[in-house]
Amino acid sequence: MMPGMNPKQIEKLMSQMGIKSTNVEATRVIIEREGDRIVIEPAEVIVVEMQGKKSYQISGTERVEQSLNEEDVALVAAQAGVPAAEAREALAKANGDIAQAILELKK
Repeated sequence: MMPGMNPKQIEKLMSQMGIKSTNVEATRVIIEREGDRIVIEPAEVIVVEMQGKKSYQISGTERVEQSLNEEDVALVAAQAGVPAAEAREALAKANGDIAQAILELKK
């Protein structure tokens, strides 16, 4: 916010400049990348429309989760003799470390 201006004044000024902002009812935002994903939860999302283009502003608490390869899940499940769901959970706890996941499941 700009000091000395109330939110109504700022909204009016933005409207005069052709800028429109809207809150999005979101609880979580997931950004998928090669090998992992960023999860922002709880998330506050604002859409800003300016000159015919939309920009998304996201704020909240972020954490990085490793993406799990199904081949890795199958390998861990076979080596540890457990169902795929259990292998997936162990891999997630081990941050994708196959050996660590197998060792934990065999304990």
